[in-house]
Amino acid sequence: MQTKYIFVTGGVVSSLGKGIISASIGKLLQARGYKVTIQKFDPYINIDPGTLNPYEHGECYVTNDGFETDLDLGHYERFTGIETTRDNSITTGRIYKAVIDRERRGDYLGKTIQVVPHITDEIKHRMLRTPDDQTTKSPNDQFDFVITEVGGTIGDIESAPFMEAIRQLRWQLGRDAVCVHLTYVPYLKAADELKTKPTQHSVKELQSMGIQPDILVLRTEKHLDDAMRMKVASFCNVDLECVVQSEDMPSIYEVPVNMQRQGLDAAIMRKIGIPVGETPKMKPWHDFLDKLHGAKREVHIGLVGKYDLQDAYKSIRESLSLAGIYNDVKVKIHFINSEEITHGNVAQKLEGLTGVMICPGFGSRGIEGKIVAAQYTREHDIPTFGICLGMQMMVIEFARNVLGYEDANSTEMAPDTSHPVINLMEEQKNVTMKGGTMRLGAYECKVKEDSKVAKAYNCELSTVHCELIKERHRHRYEFNNVYREEYEAKGMQCVGINPDHDLVEIVEIPDKRWYIGTQFHPEYSSTVLRPHPLFMNFIRACI
Repeated sequence: MQTKYIFVTGGVVSSLGKGIISASIGKLLQARGYKVTIQKFDPYINIDPGTLNPYEHGECYVTNDGFETDLDLGHYERFTGIETTRDNSITTGRIYKAVIDRERRGDYLGKTIQVVPHITDEIKHRMLRTPDDQTTKSPNDQFDFVITEVGGTIGDIESAPFMEAIRQLRWQLGRDAVCVHLTYVPYLKAADELKTKPTQHSVKELQSMGIQPDILVLRTEKHLDDAMRMKVASFCNVDLECVVQSEDMPSIYEVPVNMQRQGLDAAIMRKIGIPVGETPKMKPWHDFLDKLHGAKREVHIGLVGKYDLQDAYKSIRESLSLAGIYNDVKVKIHFINSEEITHGNVAQKLEGLTGVMICPGFGSRGIEGKIVAAQYTREHDIPTFGICLGMQMMVIEFARNVLGYEDANSTEMAPDTSHPVINLMEEQKNVTMKGGTMRLGAYECKVKEDSKVAKAYNCELSTVHCELIKERHRHRYEFNNVYREEYEAKGMQCVGINPDHDLVEIVEIPDKRWYIGTQFHPEYSSTVLRPHPLFMNFIRACI
């Protein structure tokens, strides 16, 4: 089948949930047997989100092939189980850099480089996912649908080249392309009314750019009756069956089912000219939702970090939630600002928690609070899971309070420490640029056979023997192997080692109920239908 293209745009305000809608469309098309990929185009000029503060843009999601991307790619992978790559995350910065690099090489043979056609052609090239070398096989040969989400909102200056590229592609592709536009229908409490005018203005703005939306998804806090949907359809030149409402749901994982119930996937099929056929049962997804609705008991997990923002630890939060659902419990997450934790108040801060996550991050802000929290959970045998910097803080705490090295630290925070138990990786020592220069992507890790970690992987993956795993990384500092023997002699075991460079990837204290730190980020590979083994095992220990 010829590859079909779905463009997802947004209007009125940002943060309406384009990523969730895009992921839901992908899931629904997968359920119909189609091979799907989803990509995110962001209008900002950064090459990637890797240098952005989490307060600016939420978490930075890392793909298997080592590219730092937008957090929406996490939604894509969790919903669909597909493996995204650097080709699934494009920014204005990457587009302009590619064009400027070609200009510097002389590829344009002296032509004046302009937004149209050169920038828009590069955007179209990426949207179509055509290969750079036209003699090679197109990646589209393996996809039935390519879903493209464009960040920001209609009318943004920086979005204009993307809208122009979509306008051109709509004419070029004909019925092989569909535009799904997500807008907001606000509820005015004082007037007790839902207002469609913002949606009308948003569609008008889109039409002024030469794009007529095929399908409208209306984000709303209140149910819209058929009369209101008909009003929107009439004013926006959209078929009534193509006006879909996306009401607030108790869980984002109910959105695909709600969209299927509203006929979103069927509307897309009709617009493209494919027979709709029977509605897929989606049994595994419904089984998951049944477990979600059936979970009554609560488990309280503390998230010790420095970013008091939902999206800053998005993948960790979702991984905990998914693992809880599969263990028949509701995970209640309590954020604890590590900057506020001291020896005097740590007991109060962690009171009532059955497990604690020591979160990843960069920089010295809040690390002493993480160290104090790690000491308290270790001494009180509270299940503890440290990720990346969180694992490093567990290592530093152990050095200070068990090995007796009071000034133990990471050279990231204290370059002159006499006991650098966490040190800069050898390959990072000559790196001066910040963007895209860390140890990024999936690397192999050999797991010690009789460790708690090995048992977790074996149990959750139902394998007879799990020795070699592969997980994603995002760091430039590592466990200092000079101290490895001392740690193991005192009870902290190095149970996961990268076989190529002898790097310590996992530490654990076997004598504790669950005290494990990983240098890698397991949250990146936890999906709805396949939660990560370590999160599953951690929640089970908390229960």
